[in-house]
Amino acid sequence: MLEYQLTTHSYEETEDLGAKVSTLLEAGDVLALNGDLGVGKTAFTRGLAKGLGIKRNVKSPTFTLIREYQDGRLPLYHMDAYRLESSPDEDLGFDEYFNGNGVTVVEWPQFIKDEIPAEHISINITRLSDTDRQIVFKLHGKKYEGRKFGDLL
Repeated sequence: MLEYQLTTHSYEETEDLGAKVSTLLEAGDVLALNGDLGVGKTAFTRGLAKGLGIKRNVKSPTFTLIREYQDGRLPLYHMDAYRLESSPDEDLGFDEYFNGNGVTVVEWPQFIKDEIPAEHISINITRLSDTDRQIVFKLHGKKYEGRKFGDLL
């Protein structure tokens, strides 16, 4: 497993990081996005969407569970598993997203941990101050080994 760590110093830097990461993503990639409320998970995802060429505004899928954005280089499937804490065994067709033709971002992945593919990227965002965030990327699986994440981060 490869691991990279960096610090961003603003909301904009966190969003810009998402845009940079998007350039290395391929169909079927799954990103498990961890962090407390308000730490910047949606900001990172918004940047990812911009980097994929998605024009629609990206909002947290808290109340819808899954938001789909189809108008970019790759489709983006943005999931929020927070509300599944009490019913993680519900079959919502995750496999179709995880093995599909787009990139899947899962916020609060711990609530569906048994559904997350073994090969995925975990991204942990930790609040250091009002503006600073420590972001740790862990690349799980051989499919990510040849990509140049280290050059971006």
